[in-house]
Order: sequence, then C-alpha cells, then structure tokens
Amino acid sequence: MPSKITKKIPLAKVSKLSQEIKRLIVEMGYRSKSGETGSALCISDIMAVLYFRVLEINPKKPELYDRDRFILSKGHGGAALYATLALRGFFPKKRLEGYRMDGGTFHLHPCTTAGPGIEVSTGSLGHGLSIGAGIALTMKQDCPLKKVFVLMGDGECNEGSVWEGAMFAATHKLSNLIVIVDENKFQGFGKTGEVHTMDLAKKWAAFGWDVFRTSGHNLKELEQMIIKAKLSPRPAVVLADTISGKSIPKIENTLLAHYFIPDDETYQIHGKKKRL
Repeated sequence: MPSKITKKIPLAKVSKLSQEIKRLIVEMGYRSKSGETGSALCISDIMAVLYFRVLEINPKKPELYDRDRFILSKGHGGAALYATLALRGFFPKKRLEGYRMDGGTFHLHPCTTAGPGIEVSTGSLGHGLSIGAGIALTMKQDCPLKKVFVLMGDGECNEGSVWEGAMFAATHKLSNLIVIVDENKFQGFGKTGEVHTMDLAKKWAAFGWDVFRTSGHNLKELEQMIIKAKLSPRPAVVLADTISGKSIPKIENTLLAHYFIPDDETYQIHGKKKRL
C-alpha cells in the first residue's frame, strides 16, 4: 500500500499546527523543568511543513518500507519531533506528559525504542547525515521514488563526520537525500560565526551538493525550496534561516535560548492551553 499523503493540509492549518508544536514544546519543558527549548522552537515550522505537507508517510503503518525517512540529526531538538509526531497521529498526545520524567519514554534526545515514527536514535552530533546517506543508498535501489530527509544544526556542521557523509553522498549521486540545515546562528557556547567561521553555502557546493536558501519560518517559501531540492539531480541541502527561541520574544536570537527552561511567566503566556 502506498505511503503517500492522500491530501495536503492547507498552509493556514499547518501554521496553526506549528503554533501548537511550539506550545507543546514549552509545556514539556515547563513540566519537566528541563530541555533545550530554543533549539526545538526554531525548527517547529520546518517540522510542520515536513510532516503535514512534504513527507510521504503513513502514521497507521509507521514501518511500511515504501516511505520517506526523516532523521533529526540535531537530537537536542527532540521535543519538536515528539510534539510533531503526536499531532501527526503516531501516538496519543498524552504521552508527551512523560517527557524527561521518571517512567516516561521520551528523553532529550530521540531514541527509536521510545515510540513509532522515530527512525534513528540521535544526540551525538554529526552522525545523522552519514546514517541518512547509508539509508539513501539502499533506498535508491529498493524504493527509488522515496526520499531521506536529515535535519541538522549549523553548529553541527563543525563536525568532521558531516563532511565525510557529504562526500560519500556526492560520490554516489544520492539525489534522494535532502539535508535541511537549521541556521539559527547559535550553538551551545556562543554564536556559530564566532566559534567557527564558515560559509555553509560555499562549503556544501564545494562538496558537490545543490544548495538552496530559504526562511525557516515562512511556510510557503520553505515548502517551495524543499520541493525544488526534491527535484535536484544531486544530493541537495536547504539552508533555512531560523530564529533560536522562536515565538518567545525575551529569548529570541540569544544564547540564553539554547538551554532555556520555561519559567512560570513563559508557561502562562506560551505554554498553557487556552480555553476556547
């Protein structure tokens, strides 16, 4: 049975779903008094577009072989993945209440044993691309119409293993492999430009990849660039300009956002479910 999405959800509804992903991220962080909130918030729009407009998947049959694959290589954004999977119907939303709690199954970094829809256990940065490249190589023969998507951080691109994977993908012409780089311009201990100066567009192009740029928060533009990347004859990377801590003004575009734990005020404004 095909895993293709039968009907795309309108972008206006995807926007509301993205807002709900953000709310759930804040709620999970507040309840558990932990998390890397800013790193999850900045990819919420990307996750919404992928799971509700792009990925050919079937939540009722998550292990169906003939499907797209998604790997969250920047595992510290796991809260965004869990919220998205719950809203997409992979498991009940109530399970999110156990995020980083004793007896809960969802930890900071995704683990395949935690629930359906999690393709790869990640957290040690720099490995998602190489894993994705291996999967893409196999899928090119077994289900050539499906794609492998890998979401990475810009700070993660400092890892040497990223470029080993990039070379492998270019050598084997893995046109079914698409990387999305969350360019929020911050990493754990500072601005990415201060930690390691690197022009990512030139770097990826030099490694034989087709490069696309887009806003990571403009849903329509983001989807258009991902579709262009899907049509590329080579492996493609979408550099998505994002805002760390997106939707919480007091932490947006700050280093504080990376390890931010939602306080009472933040929860009341951004995390508490509003009564209709």
